[in-house]
Amino acid sequence: MSGRFVYWMNVSADLLIERAPGEQGGGEWLRIGESLHQEFNTRARALSLLVQGRTIYETMEGFWPAARDDESLPGYLREYGEIWTSKPKVLVSRTRTSADHNTEIIGGDDAVGELAELRRRTDGDIGVGGATLATALLRAGLLDELLLFTHPVILGAGRPLFDSLDDPLQLDLIEQARFDEGVTLHRYAVRNARTPLPPTA
Repeated sequence: MSGRFVYWMNVSADLLIERAPGEQGGGEWLRIGESLHQEFNTRARALSLLVQGRTIYETMEGFWPAARDDESLPGYLREYGEIWTSKPKVLVSRTRTSADHNTEIIGGDDAVGELAELRRRTDGDIGVGGATLATALLRAGLLDELLLFTHPVILGAGRPLFDSLDDPLQLDLIEQARFDEGVTLHRYAVRNARTPLPPTA
């Protein structure tokens, strides 16, 4: 049994994830219509669990639990609210000590080691949210896939998909698709991701 860490993110054509600090998936440059959100719902429901950094977790926490039962919202948004609140989640944070909505907290000095163990004992895909977290996993050789939804806009400045890396990142394209308003999906396998070690006796 072994899981895969999949970094899932909306990006611009120049591989930025936000133009203004704190957008966290809410920028006006994003083109998320119903068909694309249905794709999000389908893929999120198939994940074994979610692992998120504090900033993106708190952004999600601030909207999706209430959206789940908000009859003024379209059904596909209420559905994602149900998926997010119900899905097992891990919050990676040094400052949070509690969280609701089926969430466990990992923090401290060996968070990456704990995440490596989580990957080893999980069967299926583990959705990763947050550039800082994804960069840490990548540097540790633990990031397995990128799931990028590219929106047809060049932001020119803002937060990049990853923090700075020491070496180029080699990828293999394993899936692509196109959605309304020119949004494209590119799913990549990360070359040389570490194979989890078997448990010790």
